[in-house]
Amino acid sequence: MTTDIFRKIYMPDDRRRVLCAVSGGADSLCLLHLLKSHEKELGIELFAAHFEHGIRGEESRRDADFVQKFCAELKVRLVVSHGDTPGFAKEQHMGMEEAARTLRYRFLEETADSLDCDTIATAHNANDNTETIIFNLCRGSGAKGLCGIPQERGRLLRPLLSVTRAEIESYLTENALDYVTDSSNLEDDYSRNLIRHQVVPVLKKINPALDDTLMRASRLLEQDEDCLGRMADEFIKENHENVSIPAAGLLGLHPAVASRVLRKLCPQSLGEAHVSALMELAAGEGLGFCDVPGLRVRREQGRLCFDEESHELIQARELKVGETLSLPRSGLSISVQKEIYTGEIHGLFKTYWIKCESICGQLICSSRLPGDKIRPQGRNCTKSLKAIFTEKKMTRRQRDLCPVIRDDKGVLILVGHAVDVRCRPAVGDEALRIEIRE
Repeated sequence: MTTDIFRKIYMPDDRRRVLCAVSGGADSLCLLHLLKSHEKELGIELFAAHFEHGIRGEESRRDADFVQKFCAELKVRLVVSHGDTPGFAKEQHMGMEEAARTLRYRFLEETADSLDCDTIATAHNANDNTETIIFNLCRGSGAKGLCGIPQERGRLLRPLLSVTRAEIESYLTENALDYVTDSSNLEDDYSRNLIRHQVVPVLKKINPALDDTLMRASRLLEQDEDCLGRMADEFIKENHENVSIPAAGLLGLHPAVASRVLRKLCPQSLGEAHVSALMELAAGEGLGFCDVPGLRVRREQGRLCFDEESHELIQARELKVGETLSLPRSGLSISVQKEIYTGEIHGLFKTYWIKCESICGQLICSSRLPGDKIRPQGRNCTKSLKAIFTEKKMTRRQRDLCPVIRDDKGVLILVGHAVDVRCRPAVGDEALRIEIRE
């Protein structure tokens, strides 16, 4: 079984520094043990991260302790962070599941950046994919939602996606590995648990090979989605000028392509009602507008314009050693101290280090500027700030009020999201310690 399950894991040859998300449950323990056991064979350097959500009290802290001991035995470097998911859910008006997922992935991204990892590996498996497809079907998702869990997205990777939960449990038994059980997974209070405990067993009576069948179906849908997405990209490439597209051209597209054009041009996800409203806007005459999540789309001179009205910006101000800069509109303050870098790593983006020798001219904090780019640590590529904001699905206001720290050469830090490789210090370097406080 050990050999068979290893042959099924997915790890591209170009992945080098891998951060494994470890909850302490069966799936993540299996993934961590597999990757560590084959670390040299895979040609990777392995790290681990555990996020304690602050939901289950003593049981949650027990899980964190268990993961710390397990990683110590495997000699895998571990980063642990604790969060207040109930408080965050209330503040952001989110459900508990969505809030937990948001905080967890934010932590993983920030930790991967701090460790210069090019890959974040999560332990989603074939059963998770089945449950996701059924869940999305119940919500009325289109083809994209029915594609299930993607094998990879950016540096997020799911090595166990083709492995079933039964295979994982057999691997753990074979290797005498203990794991912890999240008691909330045993209850039917959450939709996914209800699907896992009540719906999937019934469907497997009809088709015992349900997991494999839905995996094949999702891969076929991925091909269709990719084709339609490429058609939408081609239309945008040929017709998108000055943040606008021709209304008549949009109306002339097949609805499946037109809806994807609109979703690609809007900063936040659109529901079917939003797409229908925008198509009605395109069919109208004269001046008009339509508000969708994160954007007001205008109809003007036969074109749909996707530019929002501008918001207040962060005025450019110099950051000075020993001083604190207050950003009331962003709800943040930034302090700067000069210290010798000791290799300190922070799980969340609230402390940054900039090598003093890398700074060219003045250190400035401002809003984003047209053409701003950054080469994030661990990403091995240069990205525009616009692309990062789009990935994060940030509104125009969030983009305008996100602090950018730069020098005369360009962006060094996109607060909360990325640090440029140019400013990374080595142990013993003279560096600026930049603290972000709310």
